Amino acid sequence: MTTRVIVVDDQAMVRAGFAALLAAQSDIDVVGDAEDGLRGVELSRRTHPDVVLMDVRMPEMDGLEAARQLLSPPPGVVHRPKVLMLTTFDVDDYVYEALRAGASGFLLKDAPPADLISAVRIVAAGEALLAPSVTRRLIADFARQRPAPRKDRESLRLNGLTPRETEVLELIAHGLSNQEIAADLVLAEQTVKTHIGRVLAKLDLRDRAQAVIFAYESGLVTPGDR
Repeated sequence: MTTRVIVVDDQAMVRAGFAALLAAQSDIDVVGDAEDGLRGVELSRRTHPDVVLMDVRMPEMDGLEAARQLLSPPPGVVHRPKVLMLTTFDVDDYVYEALRAGASGFLLKDAPPADLISAVRIVAAGEALLAPSVTRRLIADFARQRPAPRKDRESLRLNGLTPRETEVLELIAHGLSNQEIAADLVLAEQTVKTHIGRVLAKLDLRDRAQAVIFAYESGLVTPGDR
């Protein structure tokens, strides 16, 4: 199946470069681009892309607000694309809020071309993506900067998980990949994927990125405990 993509960035050269790179892939179709978040939202509502590459800082409407509007659409709008945030910095102040809004992850703008192509495919397949070079640092940074865990409501939701599912969620929150979780728990990787699917369903979370946030906000894990 072909993945439909739009690129939203206020720099024309960035838009053109990313669009050309992605359009050269046989399984990716670039259906448009926009120079700010406002036009990006309008374009997405018209073209119904599978993935939106969204810059964080833009005029008119920044990428965070645009992501919110795309991922929490008004009544009557049923299309919700996957949103992959693009950032210039290792840990952008907006990254945490973008993930809270439902973005599927973020990628550094200076990542190798192969990483961009892979990221689009990963996000289109329903996985969350946090750039490997900064995942653990991002987790530690946002966890330190957030208010104290809201242990009441979130803890009740945790009670619905089995002990094994709780273990898997904890390892996800520490930035481990499926392969690393499988090795840690001595499980088949497919079994880990099954557990993750159940965790997301039981906690009503969109993806792995939101699972990381939930684990910290619920108090299941704290920075530096592993």
